[in-house]
Amino acid sequence: MHNGPMPVDEPEFAAGDRGKGSFRDYAGLLVPRSARVRLRLAGSDPAQELLRDLLAEGDPLETAIPRRSREDEAVDAAMPVRLFANRRVTDVVGWVPRGMEAVVDEAIARLETLGRPPRIPAEIVRSRGRLRVELRMGHTRP
Repeated sequence: MHNGPMPVDEPEFAAGDRGKGSFRDYAGLLVPRSARVRLRLAGSDPAQELLRDLLAEGDPLETAIPRRSREDEAVDAAMPVRLFANRRVTDVVGWVPRGMEAVVDEAIARLETLGRPPRIPAEIVRSRGRLRVELRMGHTRP
């Protein structure tokens, strides 16, 4: 018998699609150490066609991520990421790498506290022949 919330199934990602980020890039209350800090999303392989279309459009990209609820935190739910581009929200383009959810949640809270829209700038990059989404975490600094 299980006591407490049941964990949410985490998506499985290929070895080259697990995302990339490090707590060493953050100080204090998870504030990026520099404007160059980025966080690469996991699980972007299924979104390659959408990412190609977004890259071709060339519009600025920002995240459309709701803050985690207490229920999400209690079950350590995976954090899907959609993008806001061309005045619309996309389907899921990736997932925050496991363990880095607090960094993204704090960035969203920091932006709201600063009176800025709670959207983290994003960029589509090529890596090993595939398109990946990188969140420009350094742009959330106060």
